[in-house]
Amino acid sequence: MYQLIYCSTPFGFDSNTLNSLLIDSRENNKRDGLSGALICRSDLYLQLLEGPQEKIMSTFERIRVDDRHIDVTVLVSKTVQKRLFPDWAMKDDPVQSWMWSRDEVAKGKILQAPQQEIVKVFNRIAVTKIY
Repeated sequence: MYQLIYCSTPFGFDSNTLNSLLIDSRENNKRDGLSGALICRSDLYLQLLEGPQEKIMSTFERIRVDDRHIDVTVLVSKTVQKRLFPDWAMKDDPVQSWMWSRDEVAKGKILQAPQQEIVKVFNRIAVTKIY
C-alpha cells in the first residue's frame, strides 16, 4: 500500500470548481482502487492519496498537469501498512481554518513542515465523522 500527500494552490477556486474536482476524484479513485482525503481552502489544496503505487503515480501525473492546480508539490511519499480512509474514494474537508494560517501558507510554512505534522492533519480527519 502506497501513500502520497501533496499540496497545490487552487486556480479559480469556487464551489463549482471544488464540486467538479471532488466528482472527478471520486469517480477516478473508485475506478483505480484509490482512497484518500482532500482538504480545501481558497489558498490551498492538501490531498492524501492511498492505494497501489502505480495507480497513485498515474493519478498524481494527471493532477500535476490539471489546470485547477498551481505549484503542485509532493510532501509525503511512502509505503504504509493500511489505509487511513478505506471507506472514502475521496473524503473532503472544506475546513475554513486549521493548522496553518493563510499567511503561513503564503510564506511556505507547509513546505517546511515535518512529514509527521502533515500526516497528523490527515489522522485527525480520518477519525472525524461526517453526518
